[in-house]
Amino acid sequence: MLLASINLNKRLGAAGARANLTAWLGEHGVQAVLAQEPFKPADRTPPILQGFTFAGGDGNLAAWISEDLTSPTVSSPHPWVQRIELAWLVVLQVHLDAYAGAARAAQLAELTAMVVAEGGRPLLICGDFNLAPRPEDGLLGENISTFTTGTERAALRKLMQSTGLIDTTAEAAPVFTFERLSAGKLSRFRCDLALLSDHLTATVTADASVRTGRQAFTDHSALLVDLPVTLQKTEPDDVLFALSELTGHDPSIPSAKEGYRPHKTAMSRQAPSPASRVVTEYLTGPLGLTSVLDHGCGRGADIAHYRSMGLDTEGFDPHDDFGWPRPARTGFDLITSVYVLNVLPDPWQRIQALKDAASFARPGGHIVIVTRSPEEIAKAAADGGWAPHHDGFWSSPSKGTFQRGIDTAEITVLSRRAGLVPASDAPALPLAGGCHAVLTKPEA
Repeated sequence: MLLASINLNKRLGAAGARANLTAWLGEHGVQAVLAQEPFKPADRTPPILQGFTFAGGDGNLAAWISEDLTSPTVSSPHPWVQRIELAWLVVLQVHLDAYAGAARAAQLAELTAMVVAEGGRPLLICGDFNLAPRPEDGLLGENISTFTTGTERAALRKLMQSTGLIDTTAEAAPVFTFERLSAGKLSRFRCDLALLSDHLTATVTADASVRTGRQAFTDHSALLVDLPVTLQKTEPDDVLFALSELTGHDPSIPSAKEGYRPHKTAMSRQAPSPASRVVTEYLTGPLGLTSVLDHGCGRGADIAHYRSMGLDTEGFDPHDDFGWPRPARTGFDLITSVYVLNVLPDPWQRIQALKDAASFARPGGHIVIVTRSPEEIAKAAADGGWAPHHDGFWSSPSKGTFQRGIDTAEITVLSRRAGLVPASDAPALPLAGGCHAVLTKPEA
């Protein structure tokens, strides 16, 4: 979905600015609008944006969603920050203090605490930060501006480093999003930012036409953020023809509301998986591992193999019909997770699955993660005509199953969110096809 983050400089109440904004949104196919300083006074009735539903907020921060999408949950923890839930992604929209560096530093510290409280959930923080992240991001004339203090930059670095966020528009040469004459000199700032969790992929571009073109409607550049998020469609109950009938949308494609069924991807194996055979040949013996939990074990073919090799083995699968309930014990030497992450439909569920797997390992224990490769899934999607969904595809609309190709680098980044690190003592595993990582749970 395409999200636009814009400081509207309180202009949305003007019919001309509103018409230009609406035309720009339609031209770009924007589905969600996050606006800083959208209108005045702050407590007025929000102006109507044609084609959009007001999702929440006020004249400080406000959000609109395309009228064909289910409205997200929106809250305002503080006047300067708004929290929006877009399916699995949490978006924090901010408008930091425009006058005092000390106030901005305090807000950034509070923002850091808010992000930590999210417990590792995937995040986008966007809006007008009213600061220059790097010295070169703020100029007065041709000189570095003194508007942003070192304390603010340190607070921003702490926010990003402690919570795994990246500054998506930090190009080598700054792309300024705000320009204004100040005391006869041109003041230029890259202050409109999009901070994204480092395990996510999104395209972020700054569009200056909204402040410089013939149909300009504000004095800040807009950030266009293309996110791997699919929101649920909504249809009125009292229409003669459903939207799906008019647009050709396939009603057989399940919605998130109907629920995912990842257990439908489980294979009925007559023999152990190649991954389990490699684990016993190259890992359990050389590292002296004697106990194994197969996390997301499906019907349990690999458990039988591990037990036949003399390993103390248990299995767990959240799908009750498979008959592998959650074990009461923990402290296993090895946890295996084979073709589990790639069938979970969003990064947050993947992180939660990794955290759960890690909870069964002893300190110093090992975790083997195996996934389908991006190349394999891309080919299957092309051959099968799979419909895109979030950051992957519906692999079977009738079953409600999802697939995403996940490479080793992505496994490693997601695993760090679960408190795991790459194992330095593990031999290379000769697993043909797919991707894998051998990780360890650090000693306390």
